[in-house]
Amino acid sequence: MEHLRSWIGREDVAAEPVTADLVRKFRATFDEEPGDPRTGEAAPRLLHWCLTQPAALTSALGPDGHPARGGFLPPVPLPRRMWAGGSLVFHDDIRVGDLVRRVSRVEEVTLKQGNTGPLCFVTVKHELDAAGRSLLTERQGIVYRGLEVAAPPKAPEPAAEGAHRREQALSPPLLFRYSALTFNGHRIHYDLPYVTQVEGYPGLVVHGPLQATLLLRFATAIRGTSPARFSYRGLSPAFDTAPLTMNATPQGETLRLWTARPGGPVAMSAEAQW
Repeated sequence: MEHLRSWIGREDVAAEPVTADLVRKFRATFDEEPGDPRTGEAAPRLLHWCLTQPAALTSALGPDGHPARGGFLPPVPLPRRMWAGGSLVFHDDIRVGDLVRRVSRVEEVTLKQGNTGPLCFVTVKHELDAAGRSLLTERQGIVYRGLEVAAPPKAPEPAAEGAHRREQALSPPLLFRYSALTFNGHRIHYDLPYVTQVEGYPGLVVHGPLQATLLLRFATAIRGTSPARFSYRGLSPAFDTAPLTMNATPQGETLRLWTARPGGPVAMSAEAQW
């Protein structure tokens, strides 16, 4: 752990322009008419997860499709890596034509003991700006764990229904397109033989950031405007074997949101604030 904690304070800086083509492809992925984005037009929220992604060589990817350990993130010697959750504060819109600069910093590395063995949590802070305009501040949690899967002591409680509810169809093309947009080679999202035979899941795993994007878009549709703050936490996996239900219940100025499989537990919980 002392070796891994030596990564705290390490920074990574990258920049990428926001093109009209990327905005069109992002909209089309979410079944929104792509239109003809103009320079200066506000881009969809959470599009930044498609920007400044590391361009690892294909030959440098590990067996699971992730880049080899090391570099900016600490080389945690646990095979499974997943998004645990995160929080975002939006300061200004990302706009078509912006050159978005990302400054990332490793803030914390902690070790915990879970039901299946050790869990290593890495917290990264991202600051995005464009031409001196602060765009957003994000804290992202990444969890590393072993291959073991704990048998639940009993069937998990099915998720409740929210005051607002929408069903989202899932398909391999949707998951593949989102992987392509975010340059994510993790095989659990598009390689069915790998995910079922090697990792032991019943189907393709729905990306955490994809679920978060669906929930933020759902919240925006309910309130008619994008939230100023958004946080999310992954609780259980969701698969492409059944539609995903999105739920929301107001609590004052906060909208509580969650996803679930039909009859299943909460997959991701979230909060949006205006």
